[in-house]
Amino acid sequence: MKRIFILFIFIVLPASLYCQPGQAAEVFLITCGPGTETYSIYGHSALRITDATTDIVYNWGVFDFSTPHFAWKFAKGRLNYLLDTERFNNFLQEYIYEKRWVLSQKINLDEDETDTLRYLISENLKPENMEYRYDFFYDDCSTRIRDILEKSIGKKLFYPPDDKKTRFSFRDKINEYQRPYPWLNMGIDLLIGTPGDKTAGFRDRMFLPLEMQKELSQALVNREGKMIPLLQNPVNVLDYSSPKVRQHFFASPLFVFTAAFIILMLFFALIRKRKINNIMDIIIFLIFSLLAILMIFFNFFTDHEQLRKNLNIIWLNPFLFLCLTSLILNKDWHIWFRIVFFLSLLAFVIQILFPHAFNNAFIPLLMILMLRSSSRAGFSWNPLSVESI
Repeated sequence: MKRIFILFIFIVLPASLYCQPGQAAEVFLITCGPGTETYSIYGHSALRITDATTDIVYNWGVFDFSTPHFAWKFAKGRLNYLLDTERFNNFLQEYIYEKRWVLSQKINLDEDETDTLRYLISENLKPENMEYRYDFFYDDCSTRIRDILEKSIGKKLFYPPDDKKTRFSFRDKINEYQRPYPWLNMGIDLLIGTPGDKTAGFRDRMFLPLEMQKELSQALVNREGKMIPLLQNPVNVLDYSSPKVRQHFFASPLFVFTAAFIILMLFFALIRKRKINNIMDIIIFLIFSLLAILMIFFNFFTDHEQLRKNLNIIWLNPFLFLCLTSLILNKDWHIWFRIVFFLSLLAFVIQILFPHAFNNAFIPLLMILMLRSSSRAGFSWNPLSVESI
């Protein structure tokens, strides 16, 4: 969603300014196309309200980069986002600069609903209400717009029923946007846990700006017994083409890790000196141990619910530290390598049986881990076993 590096400082206006009876106002859903930066590939959403004197955009996708301990709070899932306002023309400047398309759709609200919406926004703009705890799936710049529209319209708003034949998980939906960026996609798949595999229903999918634009375009409002669309037809405010990202298979993580597995297998087959093998294994298990630290942190020490219950901890597990210690101390602690081997084998089987649970790029990494853990586990069947050196 939209990321703003400088927090705009403004004076919060009194609620009466946002809710003046009889004042003709129009409300628009603003949908912004994806960019090429990591934070912008999902697009962005905002609300625009115009009347005789103002043309303001309300944007829930803002955070303060000067927040103390910013990186730590972001990793812990304790970074607060804010509601910000700016004039529509100023809002467009970033998208003109980045050449990202922008759509505007008038929202069919009656006068009472518009007044309610403006009142709710004015309440949200109060200093004690401006901040909220960001949640990528359930509370972000898009879901805030969905929620405030639902509160403004009430029971007169109707969503179409879910299509039971086509079910998507949260992971499926974000993968659609990440697919042109295989390294980013692999990293997200590594970090997101089983909550990402929950089915995302019609309303849930609105956590993504472009999905919300599609879904709200299908929503209906009951006007005195007549069902009318919630959104009018989209109007192009900025008409740019979506970015085209060239994908190179030879630079993809699947190819790179597969090549690494083949090179390592040949290396250990041809170079049998124990000292060189030890150095290489220390490097390999150090890398996997660092990844295991990530798994432990995001499974047990973060407030990001989406990162918990991560099945990747099966192969990126704490036993890797014991294997690394064994190598550094030059000890033959076969038991830890055997545990790592069988856990890696289990993760490999799960990936084959349930391919959506993992990223395909993990397969060669699992094979590297099985190759080197089995060679250190005292298994007689492995021709690369260090016992035979």
